[in-house]
Amino acid sequence: MAACSSMKARAEVKFTGIVQGVHFRDYTRRFANQQRVCGWVRNLPDGTVQAVFEGDKHDIEEVVRRLREEHPRARIEKVDVRWADCIEEFNKFQIRS
Repeated sequence: MAACSSMKARAEVKFTGIVQGVHFRDYTRRFANQQRVCGWVRNLPDGTVQAVFEGDKHDIEEVVRRLREEHPRARIEKVDVRWADCIEEFNKFQIRS
């Protein structure tokens, strides 16, 4: 794994809205891979989607922006982001069940 530089960050994100049943996790993985962001995404029982991203802060923000603006069927009502220091926990992005 690459070392986290001062530009690297970790974001724990919760997406609320129409985010399940619309291939949201697949788009999240696709956008994360395109931005070279690592981490994971999963559906939660309450209908929301949780994700953890590690990478360049700008790249993470771009993944979230693309999910909000470019996903063809999701309708995101709210995004809660908690920023933290990168801890080099991941070496790829995956969908968790």
